[in-house]
Amino acid sequence: MHEWALADAIVRTVLEHAQKENASKVLAVKVVLGELQDVDAKIVEFAMNELFKGTIAEGAEIIFEEEEAVFKCRNCGYEWRLSEVREKLDERMREDIHFIPEVVHAFLSCPRCGSHDFEVVKGRGVYIAGIKIEKEGEQ
Repeated sequence: MHEWALADAIVRTVLEHAQKENASKVLAVKVVLGELQDVDAKIVEFAMNELFKGTIAEGAEIIFEEEEAVFKCRNCGYEWRLSEVREKLDERMREDIHFIPEVVHAFLSCPRCGSHDFEVVKGRGVYIAGIKIEKEGEQ
């Protein structure tokens, strides 16, 4: 499952960062989920909690922030949001985009001029926006 692979990568990154910083505990992790990625936050959270067990991150607060997908047409300059065109995507298309966000260009076009030449301004991918740690002797 894609969400478990994402959770595993997040957990490994968090633990590596904590080790480099000589942390005694990971208190919180903030993860940004790009809307275009269409990730199920509940599954990612469950997986992260399972993978954190037995580590210094066990019990850490997991905070998710969804980043809205925004596109900008390279042809006419029009900017639009995924929410404005979501109804054009069927389940198969959403699944394809979930695994390979770059294919969004095959399924969507600029609502103003019809061009498929647009950039994803934001809302793509998954990334760690912050890690709160505690070091021995600090509180």
